[in-house]
Parts: sequence; structure tokens; C-alpha cells
Amino acid sequence: MTLSRLSRNKRLRVPKLVKNEAGPINTMDDLFAMKQACATAENKKFKSDLQPPLTEKTDAELQSVLKIPTDASDLIVITKAKKLGAYVLAVTQKSPAKFRGVFIVRLQNFCLDIVADFLATNFIRMDCTENKIRRENLQIDAIVKLKMLGYVAMLAQNAGCILMRQYKQISLQIGETVNLAMAWKKSDDEKYKEKQNKF
Repeated sequence: MTLSRLSRNKRLRVPKLVKNEAGPINTMDDLFAMKQACATAENKKFKSDLQPPLTEKTDAELQSVLKIPTDASDLIVITKAKKLGAYVLAVTQKSPAKFRGVFIVRLQNFCLDIVADFLATNFIRMDCTENKIRRENLQIDAIVKLKMLGYVAMLAQNAGCILMRQYKQISLQIGETVNLAMAWKKSDDEKYKEKQNKF
């Protein structure tokens, strides 16, 4: 600690504003909780009814993605994967350029690969064991890529590439898509067993 930070009476001058070098760390709700905790520690009355929690602004990217029309011929899991990809693309367009080679390209590529895997899976007919295995492998690949997308999104949020609310929305959509993909795989297994029992 340098001497310039100490006053003549040797007391530490605490800076009122600390520069944030790591990017966004606290959410607005965290800041509200911090103000409430400080008021309690200083024995001051905290009027929570007059000062409601600071809510983060509405997710404009999500609203634009929700307006995208869905194709009635697509399976629900494919539609969910497409909307997830559209949301990630919309979110990463506004990310700082320094993250382009590290996170943004990976996030976007995972999304495109997931949609490609699901579309390829849907075109394979389960008319033989070989095709059933190919179809199952594509479904597993897509699920693994969804999990990797979630991991890279978490790293991107920690680095300040995307916001916490965007990461939460990506995580929710990944969870829904994984559940639908697992249900699709289970349905395929049951249909294939029924077909084998008929012969």
C-alpha cells in the first residue's frame, strides 16, 4: 500500500468508487441487496416499499426471437434449437470484439451444429439397425454440443462477454432443448422396439 493512500492521521482513505476491471459482476438485484445490507449494518431504516428491487431491463433479443414464426413441419425440438441459435446470435452481436475469437465464434458454431445434427437425424429413417444407430449417434452428438454450449456460455458470462440475464435465458433454453432431445431419443427407442417385435 502506498503512502499516498494514507492521510496525515494515518487513516486509510477508502475510495468511494472502485473501478471494475473484470466486467459486470453483480446483477441489479445484488446491488439492491447490498444497499439493504449496508442500511441494516448502519442501523438506518431501509424503505423497501419506496425503493423496489432494481430490475434488469427487458431482454430485447429474446423479444425479437419470440417473434420469429415457427415452421409447422418441424419437430418441437428442432424449433427450440433454432430459437436458441437465433437468441445466441442476437446476443453475441453486441458482445465486445475482444471476445470474438474466444467465445462468440464457439457459441455460434455450437448452435449451428446442433440444428444441423437435429435436421440430419430427422432425415434418417429407422428402417434398419444401422440407420437406428446413426440416428441415435446424431442425437447424442447434439445433446453433448448443447451441454458444451452451456459450459462455454457460463465462461462467457464470467468473462463479461454476455450478461447474467442472457446467460440465464440461454441456460433455460438449453435445458428445454436437452429434455426434448432426450424424449425424442426415448420415443425412437420405443418405436424401434415395437417394429422389431412385429417381425
